[in-house]
Formats: sequence, C-alpha cells, structure tokens
Amino acid sequence: MNKRSIRRGAEIVVNNWLRLREGNKVCFVTSKEHEAESRMMMKAAEKIGGIPDILFVQEEGLHVGDWFDAHPDIFDPYDIIVGASDYSIITTKAADNAIAAGKKMLSLPLSTNNGKSMLGFDFMTMDVEETRINAETALGMIGHPDSVHITTKAGTDLTFSMKDRNYTYFNGTFWPRHNFSSASFEICIPIVEDATNGTLVCDGSFGYIGKVKEPVHIIFKDGRIVSIEDNEEGRRLKEYFESYHDEEMYVGGELGIGLNEKSRCAGECYIEDESTYHTFHIGVGRNIGLGGKHKASGHFDLVTWNPTIEFDGNLVMRDGSFIMPQG
Repeated sequence: MNKRSIRRGAEIVVNNWLRLREGNKVCFVTSKEHEAESRMMMKAAEKIGGIPDILFVQEEGLHVGDWFDAHPDIFDPYDIIVGASDYSIITTKAADNAIAAGKKMLSLPLSTNNGKSMLGFDFMTMDVEETRINAETALGMIGHPDSVHITTKAGTDLTFSMKDRNYTYFNGTFWPRHNFSSASFEICIPIVEDATNGTLVCDGSFGYIGKVKEPVHIIFKDGRIVSIEDNEEGRRLKEYFESYHDEEMYVGGELGIGLNEKSRCAGECYIEDESTYHTFHIGVGRNIGLGGKHKASGHFDLVTWNPTIEFDGNLVMRDGSFIMPQG
C-alpha cells in the first residue's frame, strides 16, 4: 500500500463524503498513531478552502469514549467533526451534543488488523450514489415494522424488535436533515435492547479483533448474550468481552446490514468487515448515538455472512442478497 492510495482515500473522505466547502471549520479527532493520515485529510481540506484542526485523543483504547463523555462541549467551535482514531467516539455525549446542535459528524475509525492504513483500502472507492439508491430502495421495502427475523444456513435463528425505532443508512456522506454519517456503509437499526432472542452463529468477524476462524454459537435471551460457545474462537471472544469489565457490553443494541460491494470481510479492518454486502451484524454495547437507549463502555460488532431477513414477515433479503422489486 503506497502513499498515493492513502492520499486517494483522504481525498475521497474530504471531497466525496464530507463535501467540504470553503470556510468550513473541521476537526479531525485522532491519535498519534493516525496523525499522518489525519494530516493528509487536513491538506485535502485546505486545498478547497476548509479550515482544519486536529484534536488528539487523551487516552486511546477501549474506554476512549469516557473522555468525550466528560467533555461534552469539546466540539462547539467546529462545523464538522471527523472521528479518525482507532475507536469510534460516535456513541459519546460530546458527539451527541454536536449532532443535536446541528453540526455534522463522520465516524471514521481507522483501526486495522494488518498494520496498513484504512484510507488505502479499495472499499473506500465504493460509489456513494449507487449505495444511496440501493439503500433507499431497501428502506422502502422494510417500511416501519415491529419485528425482525434473521436466519442463515449456518444455523443463525434470531428475532429482534425495532418497534417505534427510527433507522437509517450510512454511506460516508451527509444528506438533507441528516448530519451524522459513518465510513461503515450499512443500514443501521437501533433495536429494542431487551428483545433479542435466539442463536447467532457468527462466522464473519468479531469487529476490532478480526476474522472468525471457526463459527461460534452465541445465545441471546431478552436482549443479552447469555452463552458463548466454548471453542477456541468463542474463548477469544469471551476474553475480549471481559476486557471491558462491563456487563452492559453483552446487550445487543444494533442490527446492521452491509451495503458496500467492494468490502471483503477479511478481518483486516472492522469498518470494512461490517460494511460488507452479503453480511449483517449485531452491534453490542452502547447505542445511544445510534438512536437507542443503552449505555455501556464501548460498542463493537459481530459480523455474520449470508442472512435471510424478514421484517414483519416480509422477505427483504435472501441468503445475503436484497430481493429488489421488479419493474
């Protein structure tokens, strides 16, 4: 991966996703590890007359959100905020306040598992207009249901409630009346936190800790994970959950459906993994920045291949592919 491909990604973020304009004040929230990538984006912003600034996170890691919960007004001076460190800050009080004030915010976690810059990955080049059309068509088919049922041939059989929950899609860009977006190209549903039941056979990715090497059976009851299969990958996932020291991390708070046809779910980058078309994911932990009500010390996703998804009994996806309307 060379600087040219990373620069390409930086320009995509600034020009195609943020659609930055002259005079916009933009803050790149980053860490020392990702300073070079953030400064590439700053240069792209300066080229078109933007006014970029950089804010280094005080403590990178699983609990990075705690600092932004304690400094809820940190983003007051800016028009646009880009979360460009390893971990997402979108489900924090500072982000919540910024969005409520009408500021625009892009979640751009740059965490990868192969030491390469996410900005250089090919999934960054996915056409945003193509994604928008596909997502809006899918949202029209979903409608405003109460219940969701997901199965896979590998054995997943899960039910969710999305009663009275608003939901949306992300494709990197902002659109009218929508001032938050994510680098994760997905349909995002903040599910009811105490209503997920059944079995997830996770065979894609464990978010931040990478590719699933063998399927893991995970049991949900009344919204909470109550059992994780005792195999090698299950033990790895258990250890990761335990590292949060927070029982609220076991709650399912998000249902996501991947939209990016250039993503591979190879376990090299969790944003790429959860964006992958033909997958869905359950986001566990906090979901307050996504339209939910659950607070926890973090958020990560369990990504699974080839779902069949019904909303109030209406079949919308079969074996990982949307059933698009005819005519």
